Amino acid sequence: MAVVAVSTRSGLVECEYHGHVVVVGPSGRSRLTVGSPERVTYARSANKLFQASAMLRLGLDLPARLLALAASSHSGEDFHQRGTLDILASAHTTPDDLENTPGLPYDEQVAHDVLRTGGGPTRLAQNCSGKHAAMVATCVLQRWPVSGYLDPRHPLQEAITVELETMSGERIDHIGVDGCGAPAHALSLAGLALAYGRARVGNGFAPTVAAAMIGYPEMVGGTRRDVTAVMRALPGVLVKDGASGVMAASLPDGTGIALKITDGAGPPRVPVLLDVLERLGLDVASARRASAVPVLGHGRPVGDVHSVMQPDFG
Repeated sequence: MAVVAVSTRSGLVECEYHGHVVVVGPSGRSRLTVGSPERVTYARSANKLFQASAMLRLGLDLPARLLALAASSHSGEDFHQRGTLDILASAHTTPDDLENTPGLPYDEQVAHDVLRTGGGPTRLAQNCSGKHAAMVATCVLQRWPVSGYLDPRHPLQEAITVELETMSGERIDHIGVDGCGAPAHALSLAGLALAYGRARVGNGFAPTVAAAMIGYPEMVGGTRRDVTAVMRALPGVLVKDGASGVMAASLPDGTGIALKITDGAGPPRVPVLLDVLERLGLDVASARRASAVPVLGHGRPVGDVHSVMQPDFG
């Protein structure tokens, strides 16, 4: 298993991170690999793009800002929660119709403010509430039951499974339960990368979602999120994080990228992704500065997390 990143502390390597990386061109041909592109894993929130495109296919109509929120893992800031309420209001529904797991805002500062004022976890603040609001709105539009919309056998979830299979070119044989309660579809990293590439140059509704995410990166993540910082620094690059060490990205020409940090660590994902993008010819210096998270010792930077991957080129 390949070491793709390390963290250093005071000049010494403290941790090594193993992982798998795959880059495919618009035709699906492999351009770069580390580890096993065939590795099947839960794509987690990286699948939200295709959950949203499935809902567009079913007739959901949202402005780009709210469509980006429907595909987001947002930080729970005020503008995210207001946007989620706007999606619900468009279908004459309320937060009581959401079935996601209640949570605190993903952003630490916002979460501390909530706790400081006596608040607690809510469905609205949880990072997947935009997606769930869109699911509720789609069910209302289709006149499907809202209650139970997270069941994999619900027609909404069956349509999402078809969308993921179509975009990835794979049969999905395993569906688990995500942290928010929604079905979690397992894909190979190669299939996830292919799907992200197709979302930029293919037909269908995924390119519409991708464009919304690129246009509103603050809705996809948040004010202090690395995924938002990278998209702002690299216009035209689509980036979406997923839990447990997953990240997916794509370029305007249909190049798709997927990676998985094997132990689920989050910090190595962006350094590895930026290394990939640099090897593909992009100038990522500004993105590195914008997304860097130093290793701290006694409150000051004493090290960093950086990529050491050695890819095979196709």
